[in-house]
Amino acid sequence: MIGFVRLAIFGFIGMTIAYLLLSVYSRSVERERLEKEWDGDPANGDDPDARDAYIETGLADYRRSLRRKLIWLVYVIPTLVVLTLLYLNDT
Repeated sequence: MIGFVRLAIFGFIGMTIAYLLLSVYSRSVERERLEKEWDGDPANGDDPDARDAYIETGLADYRRSLRRKLIWLVYVIPTLVVLTLLYLNDT
């Protein structure tokens, strides 16, 4: 039982670290995509305030996107695998 509790604690810590790193990376990739999209369109001009507003609007859309929600699978999939293995081991 102690082994399972230790696995759960360290597993949760590992999944949290993976979730945070993946979230930061995904947000960075999205921000870079928005910056390149703005810089690639010459009709947008050189107004830094408009560029910042465009990027912030794009990141607000990203916060509500499916891709961001799928990152939660970092918690769900390993938990389901461990629970399935524990169940199969007991039967």
